[in-house]
Amino acid sequence: MTDRRRGNKTMATMELRTKENGKRYFRIRAYFNGKRYFKSWEWPEGWTEKRARKAVEDVARDFERECQQGKVQNRAEKKEETARILAEQAKIKTVSQYALQVYMPAKEQTISENGRASYQMFLDKHILPSLGEKLITEVKSSEISAFILSFQSKGYAQATCVKLYNILNGIFEMAFMDETIEQNPMARVKRPVSKKSETTDTVDEDEDEKKAYTASEMQYIFQCIKDEPLKWRTFINLMADSGARRGEVCGIMWKDIDFENGYITIRRNVQYTSSKGVYITTPKNGKVRHVDIGEDTLKLLREWRLEQASSCISPYVFNSDSKKYSSGPMFPTSPTRYFKRLGERFNIKDFHPHKLRHTSASLSIIYGGDVVSTSERLGHSDSAVTLRMYAHANEESKRKAGQAARDAIKNLV
Repeated sequence: MTDRRRGNKTMATMELRTKENGKRYFRIRAYFNGKRYFKSWEWPEGWTEKRARKAVEDVARDFERECQQGKVQNRAEKKEETARILAEQAKIKTVSQYALQVYMPAKEQTISENGRASYQMFLDKHILPSLGEKLITEVKSSEISAFILSFQSKGYAQATCVKLYNILNGIFEMAFMDETIEQNPMARVKRPVSKKSETTDTVDEDEDEKKAYTASEMQYIFQCIKDEPLKWRTFINLMADSGARRGEVCGIMWKDIDFENGYITIRRNVQYTSSKGVYITTPKNGKVRHVDIGEDTLKLLREWRLEQASSCISPYVFNSDSKKYSSGPMFPTSPTRYFKRLGERFNIKDFHPHKLRHTSASLSIIYGGDVVSTSERLGHSDSAVTLRMYAHANEESKRKAGQAARDAIKNLV
């Protein structure tokens, strides 16, 4: 794979290797501006050679582009970055200096642009105005506890309070690990909990059930949207069918749909931040994946392709509503706004795109799908993530489990 550009030559190569346990993987090498970059991609179990090689070519192209954009570091660059951080640490005095000069640069290597913007907002709006000018070596556990309690008393949601705690914990844990501070004050700070969870054992289960709709609730939703614009009917069906993330669906191109074999390839994630605008990155775990979809969804996609072609030409399945950017991808904020309005019109509780992703996974597991396969469809980095998110048992799964036990006993009689 060679891509020649002005003054530069970039090339990604793929070498098939085998681990000691017999698993096959590709070692990808990319060269840019005289530097070498490496990435490994495992051959999914059960895949044919043709499918694996096609997928790894996509991964290699994405990896090469990330190298060109400066998003990947090789060993030498990581070593330089570490040395730079250590040099900066010697100058650190305040919480603000440490958070902005050490913690955030390190965090940015592991989170998306959306995540970075969210962390920066919490720092700028909440943490630094209160704790930023304090010497990081002198911040006490009692000060942090009082700060978090005052934040909770302002009526912020439980998830928001927990995120504030997690960021503070990350800052002081890093400072402790690199010996900027001798003791971690967060060790004695209690993680925020809701009042309900302090007094009842059922709130966790209740919260889990709110993440997803039941099969009957999904039937109601499909009934509600039968007269909605074709674009949105297609979007909702595709999200519920594939379990893909909002930004991943916005990033699907027509060339990513295999109408003959009934699957889509997810290789992009459309994101938006106020500072960067709309931009395209890779899926959350960095891996390209193939997801099967049903005939009803394929039928809607075929109909939508014809309707879209009559008004604009776009490589994206769901193009922007803006006339100026009509050939580009849909802004990821557009589905969220539409879902909210639709939910209000039809009294659909908590209707938002990500809930359809939870629903697809939850119903898959409840009705017999194995966790590993569900995890691969969702694009989780590990099936343990899927288990943690969807191990709850709602009323449908409880009845199903009970009936399975009854059926087993009858069959033995």
